[in-house]
Amino acid sequence: MSLPYRLILGSKSPRRKELLKSLGFDFDLKVRPVDESFPNDLPVADLAEFIAKKKAEAFDDLAEDELVITSDTVVVCEDKALAKAANKEEAKAMLELLSGKTHQVITGVCLKSKFKTVSFSETTQVHFGKLSNEEMDYYISQYQPFDKAGAYGIQEWIGMIGIEGIEGDYYNVMGLPLHKLYKELQRFSNNKE
Repeated sequence: MSLPYRLILGSKSPRRKELLKSLGFDFDLKVRPVDESFPNDLPVADLAEFIAKKKAEAFDDLAEDELVITSDTVVVCEDKALAKAANKEEAKAMLELLSGKTHQVITGVCLKSKFKTVSFSETTQVHFGKLSNEEMDYYISQYQPFDKAGAYGIQEWIGMIGIEGIEGDYYNVMGLPLHKLYKELQRFSNNKE
């Protein structure tokens, strides 16, 4: 697939790299340091898109033919945003919260060129079955899910044995809403101004 831009993926996530590559695009990887803080009164539904836009703002030196894609994923359960777990205890607490419940995975995406910026988000409902202590402990020790929002990866063992169903984009739960991203990239490219 080709676009009238040189694509840049502004992410160090191996999953996002793999997902964007699967769409057939060539791209470079560039990551800029970003302060991911946010206003305390920001609704949790807006958090991922807010941070994706902050990540894009760090690319203030784009050439005319460059387009950067930045994103952020947030897991929301009982109106509480779950970021990445810092350690085993935090990962266990997150999995205990998700166990037996439905939660939302919201990925915010920002497309930025020298001339314009477009952002959007996608929400997927994820239904987790009840997880035992043994299952949670096994997953944390074997998979070390400390680089994932909500301390789990849908494509890993815990997703296979714990997720009863989803409503929405599966790839969104992995970190990029591929269908929407593909459509937005086409729209962005067709309206360059």
